[in-house]
Amino acid sequence: MKTPVRVPTRRFGRTELQMPVFTTGGMRYQQDWKDLSAEEIEKESTQNVRECIQCSLSHGISHIETARGYGTSEAQLGEVFAEIPREELIVQTKIGVGEDLKQFQNSFETSMGHLKLKHVDLLSIHGINNRAELERSLAYAIPQMLKWREQGRIRFIGFSTHGPADVIMEAAFTGCFDYMNVHWYFVNHDNWTAIQAAAHQDMGVFIISPNDKGGRLWDPTPKMVDFCRPMTPMQFNAMFCLAREEVHTLSMGVSKASEFQEHIDGLLWYDERKAISQSIAKKITAEVDAHFVPGWSRTYAAGVPMPHRTPGGIHIREILRLYTWAKAMDMVEFAKSRYNMFGNGGDWFAGSAPGPFDDQALYDALVQSPHRDRIIPYLHEAHDLLKGDEVKRQSEAEKE
Repeated sequence: MKTPVRVPTRRFGRTELQMPVFTTGGMRYQQDWKDLSAEEIEKESTQNVRECIQCSLSHGISHIETARGYGTSEAQLGEVFAEIPREELIVQTKIGVGEDLKQFQNSFETSMGHLKLKHVDLLSIHGINNRAELERSLAYAIPQMLKWREQGRIRFIGFSTHGPADVIMEAAFTGCFDYMNVHWYFVNHDNWTAIQAAAHQDMGVFIISPNDKGGRLWDPTPKMVDFCRPMTPMQFNAMFCLAREEVHTLSMGVSKASEFQEHIDGLLWYDERKAISQSIAKKITAEVDAHFVPGWSRTYAAGVPMPHRTPGGIHIREILRLYTWAKAMDMVEFAKSRYNMFGNGGDWFAGSAPGPFDDQALYDALVQSPHRDRIIPYLHEAHDLLKGDEVKRQSEAEKE
């Protein structure tokens, strides 16, 4: 029988954990986005979770990540973890900071009860997406987490975020966090400065949703497939991210064990990841610029304000990013799935729903942009191309 390929590991910042470069995320193989009783959880569903974890460990992917907000994920993992020696696992869960200390404490106790563990290696505050959440974290969540660490119930403290780079950097520079879960990938560089801030603090960096929010790469466009050869788009994005030493691990959001294989096969290029990913990135960047203007891929967001400073709260930067990939690489379905979430995502996905544009007000707001004259027509073109039915965050849609 062929020995499974084992993934490389990296030092996960000051935690000193030897972290596999792939992580098994726990938000797609669970039975339901709502908590269910033990009687309601189907044996077949938990068997699927078991097979995913067994496959994960066979490749040395010991980091299993979940969250209180992932419905039955923690409870189903708890059944499986009971069958595995604890030292073989690096377990991470996430809990929201809540509105007060009691709610935060209750969430943690619920998580630990479902996971059936005496301790978790990594506990994250789920979603420091704005300064108010950061302030609540510092006021009562961090002091409580430090107590849990003293008690041996957690080992390291981190946070996940969908927030803007300045808030992420502020959180990193508090010095309170050992690691962070963050979005950054080939089609979105916005958080690179935040990752550099994490590196300055010797924090672990875990890239989340690289294959969905990284461009719907599980269902790539034919054009993206062609440009990424000899790799698949998911493999290219992984090697692109892992070419940066500041990045330590990437989430694989598998729903069944067979979905590991494409990621594992991509490790064929791990030793030459920098050269091959740069070569592919250069070709794609040239194609993007050819559809717009030279340097567009580097400068489209230059001088463009964030939504709290734009007329009507429109997220111009994000609309331009989505339109760029839709137009240049035919990634229309990916762009639509994000564009039609505006207005529904709160701080998890900032920006008001685009509607009738006040061209003059937008023009005035773009005074610092080198592409000021182009952006207004692009916003109209993006709206015509991408506007469709409203989209909600997956966790919210699944709960309905």
